[in-house]
Amino acid sequence: MENVAEPLGEELSFAERAYRNIRDQLVMLDIRPGAPINEDALAQSLGFGRTPVREALKRLQYERLIAAYPRRGTFATDVNITDLAHISEVRQELEPLAAAQAARRATAADRATLTSLVQGLGRVPRGDSAELMRLDLKVHRAVYAATHNPYLEDTLVRYDNLATRIWCLFIDRLADMASHVEEHEPLIEAIVAGDAEKAADLARGHVEGFEQAIRSAI
Repeated sequence: MENVAEPLGEELSFAERAYRNIRDQLVMLDIRPGAPINEDALAQSLGFGRTPVREALKRLQYERLIAAYPRRGTFATDVNITDLAHISEVRQELEPLAAAQAARRATAADRATLTSLVQGLGRVPRGDSAELMRLDLKVHRAVYAATHNPYLEDTLVRYDNLATRIWCLFIDRLADMASHVEEHEPLIEAIVAGDAEKAADLARGHVEGFEQAIRSAI
């Protein structure tokens, strides 16, 4: 799959590239929940040695995207709908904070990236669920990067990844996923305009709407 990369300003190590690629395969369910994880097969498919892949898998285990079991092996974690309330509880507090901080701290480069993503919203066909999901991830990660708080960014990337796996699991049952993704347009406009209060309110509503949409699809 196409890597849903965060905005980059540095040359990435092999371990970081392996991590981001495998992570996004897990997030988008290209590696299905419960599927075995084979180091050699991943290394071959990515064109890396086993060491970068092994380092990536250690990080992914910490982030609850894979699980290792003695004498059984390593597997992609299951997507458990009971986790939705816990994930949403964290995101409802931190997403508004991130949006407000992005509005206050975004650089000219951040605003250009966000504006470009808004323009991309109109170019994705409403029926292309996979591409809409990738765009959703890109928007969230760009907002988190614009906070210029690496701790907040890392935390929210992890929780957004877990939320996206739940979304992907129910994607065929969601009535209007495109409208949910299009909610990012006024959010990004508020961030670019530096309106922290409005950005926070829109982010909070977006997270609440996500949880309601998933629950209605169950």
